[in-house]
Amino acid sequence: MDASRIKTELLAGLTVALALVPEAVAFAFVAGVNPLVGLYAAFFVGLITACIGGRPGMISGATGALAVVMVSLVSQHGVEYLFATVVLMGLIQIVVGLLKWGKFIRMVPHPVMLGFVNGLAIVIFLAQLGQFKVPDGAGGLTWMEGSQLYLMLGLIALTMAVIWFLPKITSSFPAPLAGILVVSALVLGFNLDTRSVGDLASIAGGLPDFHIPMVPLTLDTLQIILPYAVILAAIGLIESLLTLNLVADLTGTKGGASKECLAQGTANVVTGFFGGMGGCAMIGQSMINVKSGARTRISGIAAALFLLSFIVIASPLIERIPVAALVGVMFMVVIGTFAWTSLKIMHKIPPIDALVMVIVTCVTVYSDLAVAVVVGVIISALAYAWNAASRIRARIGTSKEGWKVYRLTGPLFFGSTTGFADLFDPLNDPEDVVVDFIDSRVVDHSGLEAIDALASKYLAAGKRLHLRHLSPDCKKLLAKAGDLVEVSVLEDPDYEIAVDYGHTFDRAEKTT
Repeated sequence: MDASRIKTELLAGLTVALALVPEAVAFAFVAGVNPLVGLYAAFFVGLITACIGGRPGMISGATGALAVVMVSLVSQHGVEYLFATVVLMGLIQIVVGLLKWGKFIRMVPHPVMLGFVNGLAIVIFLAQLGQFKVPDGAGGLTWMEGSQLYLMLGLIALTMAVIWFLPKITSSFPAPLAGILVVSALVLGFNLDTRSVGDLASIAGGLPDFHIPMVPLTLDTLQIILPYAVILAAIGLIESLLTLNLVADLTGTKGGASKECLAQGTANVVTGFFGGMGGCAMIGQSMINVKSGARTRISGIAAALFLLSFIVIASPLIERIPVAALVGVMFMVVIGTFAWTSLKIMHKIPPIDALVMVIVTCVTVYSDLAVAVVVGVIISALAYAWNAASRIRARIGTSKEGWKVYRLTGPLFFGSTTGFADLFDPLNDPEDVVVDFIDSRVVDHSGLEAIDALASKYLAAGKRLHLRHLSPDCKKLLAKAGDLVEVSVLEDPDYEIAVDYGHTFDRAEKTT
């Protein structure tokens, strides 16, 4: 690795670390814990996942998706129960990684991915609006007005302009970091009256200490923390694995889903024992990192170490950075994260895909990511099942023995059993009827039940039903069913090439 690559990685890591500070502080406030709890989580989760995660260049830390779940636990039981929950959350994620369940993320359809990206972009945007509120003197917050608002907007616009135009001039320096430095120099040089990081909270602190969560080791404690741990583990893994796929697409590389699950779990176990609030992958910071040119683990490791140095050594300097500069960076992340092409293709893709995209976006904004993804996958799966159910049909012909042959096309499963039954005419069919599965397959138990019901109808009419060309997995299903399917299964001879069984088919197909 040459010096230029190392420089790019370190500068990208510094940019990410600066952007992590207000995010970690804000999410700590959301969860109802001390800002250092969020900062320590960002350090440990970011460092460990950068070292052993499944996607070099991806950034992890304390996130809002987890914080909104934690708030009720902290308010009801205290921060020690949160630490214990984070440890259990990590253990659950490790188990998921060991079982290699992370591979099921490939079941998430592309419209769900687009909805997730768009929803998360909106969430990141809405999270920045809180920076436009200031204390009103009565213990509450009020929106900025007048010159204070105009100055804030001007500095944000300047940051975004630097980030937009600098890459057109040079790519040797990360544009987000340049935007932060330019605006910080302007504010400090002209002593402009605008909010800084220090106005949010002090980030000064020492090195994190090992701390065993002070909770009773009883079943009552487990009953309290287990539901939260399961929810947090699911949200954390879904967000992390979707971010992993997104970063992999942006960089043209592949990521290891199971490896990422193990890394996230390990990071959260360690974080829980060092007084952190836990975390997962952060799409906003990951986008900053990738857009800054980072492609290796160095940037993530550097970001975590820079963040720790901010806490221990450089807090007075970091606290002077204008909030407007960091908001400008995040606004550019929003622009880069939102899948604008999804708006152009809405009228070109199937209506159900467009609906899924919109629903996932809305649920991500108004609920949380895990619920949104589950809802999107369920809707997509139901739509696929409905479409597949309508595709079962049969070509009807006659074999050389004079038997009537139904040559099926399409899968036989729970959604197509009704259509399957409607294809046949047991009362008027001849003595022997063949169901040829050469272009079909039995998928599930409902398919077996449908065959059994059909066989019963033919037996009741004094006729015989035969099955042909069952694929190996279909035969396996029938073998498992035992006496459930009482039909005569005609074993076809071994063959290497197409065999002519003497079937003559009508041109017309029978469909449902």
